[in-house]
Amino acid sequence: MVQVLFYNNLYLGQEIMGHSKIRRDHLLSGFTWMVQSLPSCTHINGVKKLKGLRYRNMSSQIVGKFSQNSQDISQEFQLPSAYESAMEALSTLITQKKRNGTSAISGQNQKLDRILRYIKILGLEEKIDSLKIIHVAGTKGKGSTCAFCEAILRECGLRTGLFTSPHLIDVRERYRLDGMDICQEKFLQYFWDCWNQLKANISEHLPMPPLFQFLTVLAFKIFVSEKVDVAIIEVGLGGKLDSTNVIKEPVVCGITSLGDTLGQIASHKAGIFKPQIPAFSVPQLSEAMEVLQERANELTIPLEVVAPLTMEKLNGTRLSLSGDHQLSNAALAVSLCKSWLRRTGNWKNLFEDAYEEDGLPEQFLRGLSAAHLSGRAQIFVDPLINASGRSERLSGDLTFYLDGAHSPESMDACARWYSAAAVERKDLLLSSISSKVETMERARTNSYIKHCHNEESDEILKRILLFNCMDARDPQILLPKLVNTCASSGVYFSKAIFVPSISAYTKVTSATSTIPSYIPGKDLSWQFNLQRIWERIINGKDVPDQNLKIKASVGLPLREFLYEEASCCGPGDGYFACSSAVIPSLPLAINWLRDCVRENPSLRLQVLVTGSLHLVGDVLKLLRR
Repeated sequence: MVQVLFYNNLYLGQEIMGHSKIRRDHLLSGFTWMVQSLPSCTHINGVKKLKGLRYRNMSSQIVGKFSQNSQDISQEFQLPSAYESAMEALSTLITQKKRNGTSAISGQNQKLDRILRYIKILGLEEKIDSLKIIHVAGTKGKGSTCAFCEAILRECGLRTGLFTSPHLIDVRERYRLDGMDICQEKFLQYFWDCWNQLKANISEHLPMPPLFQFLTVLAFKIFVSEKVDVAIIEVGLGGKLDSTNVIKEPVVCGITSLGDTLGQIASHKAGIFKPQIPAFSVPQLSEAMEVLQERANELTIPLEVVAPLTMEKLNGTRLSLSGDHQLSNAALAVSLCKSWLRRTGNWKNLFEDAYEEDGLPEQFLRGLSAAHLSGRAQIFVDPLINASGRSERLSGDLTFYLDGAHSPESMDACARWYSAAAVERKDLLLSSISSKVETMERARTNSYIKHCHNEESDEILKRILLFNCMDARDPQILLPKLVNTCASSGVYFSKAIFVPSISAYTKVTSATSTIPSYIPGKDLSWQFNLQRIWERIINGKDVPDQNLKIKASVGLPLREFLYEEASCCGPGDGYFACSSAVIPSLPLAINWLRDCVRENPSLRLQVLVTGSLHLVGDVLKLLRR
């Protein structure tokens, strides 16, 4: 069954509101809270203690449940202004470059030297060497692999630290302790400690570090101070010159999929390999694999290529992260964790060699079934629409499918996941409706099921694409890849909506930051370009740019737009883009979708949000409010 994240409270706590004053009625209603939503300072009943290990840790199952009796919410929620001040300070570290641009710091070779100087100022140089690190690089799947590793080792009873990027809603998502985002109180403590020490030592030749370098140094500070047993570190960008590559001696290294990577880029990824440190990789294309193997040979280290997990090896366990590609990421995580446990002496203590080389211990299976990573193959049922609790439907159904795919390879994986998940979700809805109808008929006919026309035929299913991507990406590759892959599974989009993202690359925001519903004068030329490409793909013809702007300038689409067939409209009706619309802001787009399902109880909307992790994060931020 597709994993659905159903938030039946609008204000779930620190990650969403930043306050501890959660209303009592919200707490008493009870809810499932996923791993990333729990602050690591929160105390929760149900802590398990594993034999032979000195730490008491929550299992992935326990972490996923927020106790109804937890009225003792920690007081760090009362720090919104202090937290916003930290976000403002972080924003000053953003360099003036785009993701595909060049660094503001001259001389990339100086980068790692500078980070080492920052680490020395913080007194972390020797302490970092004591961290037992899993270091992961790659083009696709880094975050998923790291999430799997963290969940597996936490299930083994170890105190875990996880550093990933980017964050979607709040910067604290980058730092997990025992499977939970670090809380505001601890974040602020370590943040200002690092900030003040570095500020006191800056000079003309050593300015404050750029944003990602600071966040990386902060990760080391947090994990050293929290005395984690294992630190799982995801490379930010590249490998050889990445800020995380100040790690001198990790326990084990891993390389996720490099896609159609050129050999030169593969060489940068292989830059995280270290002498005498075992390395693992998923299967790669020949050019990339040759480069990885060559680097491993230079260092005389073993490089093991890991085959994807099979259903047989999983023994009926379903991966918590959806998509066939996750079988490769999970397999790499399993190999990394096995190697880490053996090299640190924990394997024998935990399992006493009870498992064969290819076997998966129960702790591994639990971790694989509980790992979580927001914004990747995530299903979110809109709580404002779907949490009525009434027997009769007052509105339709609004479900968001979120995946931050932004490359051709990841878009293909996203399309395959969405096609399968949307069909499965549709079947679940129809099954539920059919069951309710049959139950009512059974009551009316003394348990005799009368087969007659039911409500299924009244269901109106619409699949909507909500899309934006950075101008560094090529929508003429991404959009056709999405459409064609979905079509090959018999899944087609009724409409596409193009919106600008809310997130700005010049400011770090938090979950509680103000979100403007509309910005007058917003430049929508990029969205019009996306719409023009879409209309060409769907209708096979160019639409004049002027006509698109005239259509969009009217404002929000009429409700009828959602039901119109492209073949039924034309210039004579004043419609120039029947398959798509540009909406000037994301909040307006979300509200428009909500209004559509509120007005029609028979309407079922399956909205795929993709093209950008920034867009996915913005949607999640809006939905959780």
